[in-house]
Amino acid sequence: MATSYLSPGVYVEEVDRGTKPLEMVGTSTVAFIGECAVGPVNEPILCTNWSQFTKHYGDFQNSEYLAHAVYGFFNNGGGRAYVLNVGTMEDAAKGDKDGKKPASSAALYIGSDNGPGTRTGLKALEDVDDVNVVCAPGQTDPVIQDAVLSHCENMRYRFAILDSPEVIEKGGVDKLPKPRDSKYGAYYFPWVEVYDPFKGNVFMPPSGYMAGVYARSDGERGVHKAPANEVVRGAIGLKYNITRGEQDLLNPKGINCIREFPNRGIRVWGARTISSDASWRYVNVRRLFNMVEQSIELGTQWVVFEPNDQRLWKRVTRDIGAFLLRLWRQGALFGKTPEEAFYVKCDEETNPPEVIDAGQMICEIGMCPVKPAEFVIFRIGQMPAGGDVSE
Repeated sequence: MATSYLSPGVYVEEVDRGTKPLEMVGTSTVAFIGECAVGPVNEPILCTNWSQFTKHYGDFQNSEYLAHAVYGFFNNGGGRAYVLNVGTMEDAAKGDKDGKKPASSAALYIGSDNGPGTRTGLKALEDVDDVNVVCAPGQTDPVIQDAVLSHCENMRYRFAILDSPEVIEKGGVDKLPKPRDSKYGAYYFPWVEVYDPFKGNVFMPPSGYMAGVYARSDGERGVHKAPANEVVRGAIGLKYNITRGEQDLLNPKGINCIREFPNRGIRVWGARTISSDASWRYVNVRRLFNMVEQSIELGTQWVVFEPNDQRLWKRVTRDIGAFLLRLWRQGALFGKTPEEAFYVKCDEETNPPEVIDAGQMICEIGMCPVKPAEFVIFRIGQMPAGGDVSE
């Protein structure tokens, strides 16, 4: 309501009529969950470099997989990681009133919700808002992988990086087990060979290294770029050297391969999710939508309780349109023009009287994401001398 003016004079008022720009949320903050013999238990600790990790959790001697995963993350370009130590089976027995060990380590990872400040396992990560990627390095138990996928699906804006078993127990690569269907996770094979200062060369699960590749690709190109055809820093070998014929079997199943190429090094050679839905086949498409959806949710909080009329609808359309236009200019959306790349619809059609009476405002958004050139085909043929090139 306008201020009452009681005496003559000049009055200056600030009026908010401009756009409310939507900021892009981060995409590469990783949560590592694993077992460590030292350090705080069931307390997510933010680490922004390797030294901070060793300050809390020691070095490679104190954990089987966790330390190497975090080191690989930072070495490959990662910058922010929350580390959650679930402790060990012995620690869990000491904390139990009957002194009994859990039936399996899966219980440590799944955790329990005993209220704020007392959550354990994956439940403790629900208290951290800015996580984008979740890794449980070396955990190939289907129960644990299912729990990590469920966590990402329930939190909506998180993506899981899962590890294959170190050894193929039965048959060839066609017998490699695969996690359950989900558009919120990716699966990598095989394990990478790295140097351990205490044990020499060892094989480690790839998830931590892949998380670093994700962060590096996001920073250099953007989340819309598939995190593939990237060198895996720190990898000096692979548990299995995969041929093209073997990848022909794995790629359609959504199993991303890490391969060694002559003169090109060890590279990530796959960019698929483990979803059977073709719309969500690629890692970059899922993670792009995660970023866009979360950015819109956080950037439009001002809309709540505003008068639900045409003026509000126009402001929402303008703000979201400006955000998507910025994405299109950055190359994240496919189309020669903005109209081909996206649309935003918020009007009388999406908000009829019954919707308004229910206290709702509905805005419909469509995007055309860019997808990776997974199969590059050059068609080469002979042409007659002096012939027309266009024939």
